[in-house]
Amino acid sequence: MKKFFLLNALLTALVFSASAQIKTPQPSPTCKVSQDIGLIKVDVEYSRPSAKGRKIFGDLVPFGQLWRTGANASSKITFSDDAMVAGAPVKKGTYALYTIPGEKDWTIIIYKNTSYWGAPEPADFKEEDVAAKVTASSISLRDLVETFTLDFGNLRNNGGDLELSWEYTKVIIPITVDTDGKVMSAIKTTMDGPSANDFYGAARYYFEEKKDMAQALVWVDKSLEKGGDKFWILRLKANILAELGRYKDAIATAEKSTELAKKEGNADYPRMNDKSIMEWSKKK
Repeated sequence: MKKFFLLNALLTALVFSASAQIKTPQPSPTCKVSQDIGLIKVDVEYSRPSAKGRKIFGDLVPFGQLWRTGANASSKITFSDDAMVAGAPVKKGTYALYTIPGEKDWTIIIYKNTSYWGAPEPADFKEEDVAAKVTASSISLRDLVETFTLDFGNLRNNGGDLELSWEYTKVIIPITVDTDGKVMSAIKTTMDGPSANDFYGAARYYFEEKKDMAQALVWVDKSLEKGGDKFWILRLKANILAELGRYKDAIATAEKSTELAKKEGNADYPRMNDKSIMEWSKKK
């Protein structure tokens, strides 16, 4: 009898184990949408419930209550750089996307805490975690949208719209980005040519690899011209001058490097410069 019960328990365990391997479709499948808006990227991750003959807004999703904006975990929205959501500034990062549906106007909430499964309870909702709270008007649709949808439309160089659609309701949330500022800055940087750091890096590489020292000197002077005197750059210039056999100029430049380094509380460069000056003084 004992063997019978053991065998029966084993068979039952095997049946449950086998059934655990059976996969069925999710009632509200997850979806990821990614969109370039201007020069930034906006990603949305959410779950998509379907109407299935039910009345949605004002019933399944009550008016005036915080909604997860989808199903399952709260919907997430990620900005690769700073943006404006319906005129409110939002820093780059990942946020929960909450909404409060209304008969005409909706409240859109960009929320810093993304850890909730669904929307937080009123007692857990913290105003300090609200990155942005804006209002958007709802639009009545003629045709049924069976499955809840978040998507992007009206794309422009400086913005686009996050569009929320379900049942006979559509809500448009405008997103704007500072494309012009970024492009104008890039144009200025490009037209101005290499930066002080670019010239410094090129000069240092030529010095370390013992390439054309005359060219290295041109580049280090360009770095100083663009970025001003820096003790570490003057140290590099002194070394390049010494490689060119211009020891008197190298010593004068090293002394200037030491003076600036001491003003900034750096003890290493004066020590290196003093050692070099002693060597160069014997050669000039």
